[in-house]
Amino acid sequence: QVQLVESGGGLVQAGGSLRLSCAASGRTISDYVVGWFRQTPGKERKFVVGINRSGNTVSYTDSVKGRFTISRDNAKNAVYLQMNSLKPEDTAVYYCAAGWEGYGRLIDVTYDYWGQGTQVTVSS
Repeated sequence: QVQLVESGGGLVQAGGSLRLSCAASGRTISDYVVGWFRQTPGKERKFVVGINRSGNTVSYTDSVKGRFTISRDNAKNAVYLQMNSLKPEDTAVYYCAAGWEGYGRLIDVTYDYWGQGTQVTVSS
């Protein structure tokens, strides 16, 4: 099975940018659909964006459209999340997750493998 490790989180001012990385090991990430999720204290984990195996299909939650960009580099066994124009409401722990590709929407994929998360804090 695949192991996932996120990195790139940190503290940034509103309007700033961060790039999160999700590095895979144990199995090639190209075998999986990959999603980014985020969670704030006391709230459920929410889907942010997903990308299919080939990278030609992506799906963003409305609140990040036009600001966040997901990409994958299967040769480097990694997936990235470029976050621009960050807002305080983007503050959360961000998780990457991997699942098997099906025929439905990326948000509906069963993501079986999860990283440990990376904290993103956006100050106003």
